[in-house]
Amino acid sequence: MTEIIGRGPLERTPVMADVARLAGVSLQTVSRVVNGQGNLRPETRERVLLAVRQLGYRPNSAARALVTRRSATIGVVGSRGGYWGPTTVHRTIQAAGREAGYFVSSANLPSLTRDELVDAIDHLRDQSVEAIVLIGGTDDALAVAREQEDLGTPVLVVEGDPSRTRWTVGVDQVAGAELGTAHLIELGHTEILHLGGPPSWTESRSRQTGWRNAMHAAGLRPAPPIEGDWSARSGYEAGTEIARREDVTAVFCANDQMALGLLRALSEAGRSVPGDISVVGFDDIPEAAYLVPPLTTVRQDFTAVGQRAIEIIRAALAGETCPDRLIAPELVVRASSASIPPARKRK
Repeated sequence: MTEIIGRGPLERTPVMADVARLAGVSLQTVSRVVNGQGNLRPETRERVLLAVRQLGYRPNSAARALVTRRSATIGVVGSRGGYWGPTTVHRTIQAAGREAGYFVSSANLPSLTRDELVDAIDHLRDQSVEAIVLIGGTDDALAVAREQEDLGTPVLVVEGDPSRTRWTVGVDQVAGAELGTAHLIELGHTEILHLGGPPSWTESRSRQTGWRNAMHAAGLRPAPPIEGDWSARSGYEAGTEIARREDVTAVFCANDQMALGLLRALSEAGRSVPGDISVVGFDDIPEAAYLVPPLTTVRQDFTAVGQRAIEIIRAALAGETCPDRLIAPELVVRASSASIPPARKRK
């Protein structure tokens, strides 16, 4: 990014007037940017934010709250499950929120039950947060978010269902599953099993829908999926069953952790990947490229999800049109998927 030429960090504590001079705008424009107000040209907003970073300017949060009657704080509710996707989204929302001038208050729950979610939201409301992000598109999270819609504080669900809640953001899960399954079909596979996640999660249902869509589009009949719980253990347990099946030539897994467990089970059973069974995961965790074999998977841009969440919150608070809530996935092809041997193709 190009720096504003003319002045670096000041020896004294910078004030708003310094930002205005460096950015070449009025004090009112700086105030509107710092306070998250809308109706500004993107290039003007970026110029002010660049001057803020270059000078090291820090708004007086107490004064800003008195002027705007806003806390400049958002709440984030997540779980302690430790899964790559939710953990990464939580981290990127915190970073994007700070970059946008918000304080971020987090509540990490043992699980995402209705009672825990309601208690967490009430706790965050007591802190006068301007908006709340729920990380985890479970049925309980969607129901709780919908119940909050008339209470004045936007509640955005990461990987939610747009038909069931007003505010949501995430990767296009259906499109991602279609990418992964279509890749296997293009390699010649016709017996593609789906190892799915918990049915109470929107992501799980969407990925299963994408798998079915791709199978039906190719004129193939999908077999009943196997249900996992996102963990490598559930992938391993499913893998012990899959390893005994001679009809399956490929497995599309709803996440990489389950694919990891599946690879271990197939290896222990003497089944070659991809020689006997091709495997495709979902997420592209950092370890995916270093598994044996390296895992073909659908990459989710979790950094973009976190940034988009903040963009949607800012638009919602300003009464502006929200940006697109779906982010495109990307197929990453590695060694765990290969063409099916001619002898094994469906007659």
